[in-house]
Amino acid sequence: MYFVIVAGPAGSGKSTFVSALSQWMELNGLNVVKVNLDPASEVLPYVPDVDVRNYVTTRDFMTKYGLGPNGALVLSVDYLINYVNDLRREIDELSGNYVIIDLPGQLEIVAFRRLGPIVLRELVKNDRSVTAFMLDSHMASNPHSSYSALLLALSTMYRLRLPLVLVLNKADLVTSLQKLRDLDNLSTRLYILRLLSEDYSCVSASNDAFFISLDIGEALCSIFKEVFKEVILVSSKEMWGVEEAYASIQRILIGGEDFVTEEYSEGPSHKD
Repeated sequence: MYFVIVAGPAGSGKSTFVSALSQWMELNGLNVVKVNLDPASEVLPYVPDVDVRNYVTTRDFMTKYGLGPNGALVLSVDYLINYVNDLRREIDELSGNYVIIDLPGQLEIVAFRRLGPIVLRELVKNDRSVTAFMLDSHMASNPHSSYSALLLALSTMYRLRLPLVLVLNKADLVTSLQKLRDLDNLSTRLYILRLLSEDYSCVSASNDAFFISLDIGEALCSIFKEVFKEVILVSSKEMWGVEEAYASIQRILIGGEDFVTEEYSEGPSHKD
């Protein structure tokens, strides 16, 4: 069983990506378990196979303890540690090849509080896992927001201690689908692509996003280029780029892009 943990800032399109990725994988004969791990979610664009709201809801904590939405979300996520074995049991009973976990909209609740990473580690146990980190493409449009977004992705990678696939979601909002293959055009709209390009110097990047010092900006740029070798452009709404996201996830999980894994025993056996 392979785990794909979908993380990212609020509004980055995590749930829509979960819906798009699971649809694409199921259409290609893969057995997918969709897990909603957000106790505050009201409406989802997919039907979860395993739903944390059957155990904990943020609204219940607001009513019971008189908390605001943020405080209730923090408390409800912390309470998940009491139900992680039940969630894992449900996942195991469904016997899927892949498990896609939709994290809460407030990323810091899971990624930066003490119990968040513990809950995830207990949930995935020793199964191979990867984080698909969502960024709204608008966040990648200028130097300072690009630096900030990549620092958030790097911090999440360290906290969860999992390899990470960087996904620029909502790509259809920054350009037409016909122009998404034109990387030269996109690099003028999406600064993050220019920043991570091998042809773009970190000296130039540091000047573009100068804040503390040129040396620090240059050092951060070098780290970003070393860690984030690939950026996947996706429009979950239009189902564009989902196949490329799957291929990148596969390269991390099993070192290839085959539709069928060694655990899969039914359906088509074709390749990309």
